[in-house]
Amino acid sequence: MNSLITSNYSRVKLSLIYLPAFLIIAIVLFLYIRDALCAESYIQIQKDHFFFLNSKLSQYPSIQNNLTRLGNALIILSFLSIFVIRAPKIWECLASSLFISLIICFILKNMFAVPRPAAIYDHGSFTTIGKVLTGHNSTPSGHSLTVFAVLTVLLFAFMPKKQVYQILWSGLILIIGLAVVLTRVGVGAHHPLDVILGSALGFIIGVTGILINQKYNIWIWINNKKYYPFFIFTFLMCSVTMVFKIIDENLFIFYLSLICLIVSLYKITTLYVKK
Repeated sequence: MNSLITSNYSRVKLSLIYLPAFLIIAIVLFLYIRDALCAESYIQIQKDHFFFLNSKLSQYPSIQNNLTRLGNALIILSFLSIFVIRAPKIWECLASSLFISLIICFILKNMFAVPRPAAIYDHGSFTTIGKVLTGHNSTPSGHSLTVFAVLTVLLFAFMPKKQVYQILWSGLILIIGLAVVLTRVGVGAHHPLDVILGSALGFIIGVTGILINQKYNIWIWINNKKYYPFFIFTFLMCSVTMVFKIIDENLFIFYLSLICLIVSLYKITTLYVKK
C-alpha cells in the first residue's frame, strides 16, 4: 500500500493549487468591491447567510456536534492512526501539512481578529451547540483548514487510475469535507466565509505538504520501527485523553476514535515487540 501511495503522491503537481487560490482571490476581490474587508462589514455581508444556515443545520444537533469534532486534529488523526503502520507515507505528508496549517492559522486568526458569531449576535437569535466560543479569532476556520488539509492528503493517496473513478472519488471527498466544515456554521462557531476560506487554504496546504515530502525526507523516521515507542506512547496518551472526553461529553465520535486508537496501539505494540 505504501509504495502505491508514494507513486500517487509523485503525480501531484503545484498547478493543483491554482483553483483554490483563485477562489480565495475571488472572495477577497468580492469583499473589496463590496467594501467589506474590515471585520464589521465582513460579518454584516454574510449575516443573513449565517442565520439561514445555522437555523437549518442546527435542527440536527447530535449530528452537528459529532461531525464538527472531526475538525479537531486529535479526533481526525485518531481515525488515521493505523496508517502509521500500513501507509506511513500518509503520515509523512500529514505531518508537513498540519505543521504548516498550525502556523498559517495562528498568523491569520490574529491578523484578521474577526469576532465569532457569539461575540456579536444576541445568543437567543441563533443556535449554539457545544461550547460557546466568543473570541475574536473567527477567520479562517481552523477546523475547516484541518479537515481539508487531511482530506486532501487522503484524496491523492488513494486516487484511482481511471478518470471516471477519479471524478467519483474527488466528488465523495468534497461532499464529506463540506458536510463536516458546514457544521462549524451549524454549531454557531463560524461565519460561512470562514469555513470557505479555511477549506480552500486547507486544500492548498494539503497539496503543499505532499510537495514538500516529494523533495525532502523530513519525516522519513515515521517509517522506522525504532521510533515506534514514540507512537505507542502518543497513542496511549491520546486514548487516555479520549476517555476523559467521553466522561465529559459522551459523544459517539469519541467512542469511535478511542476504538481506532486502541486497535492501532495493539497493532503497533505487537509489531514492535516482534521486531
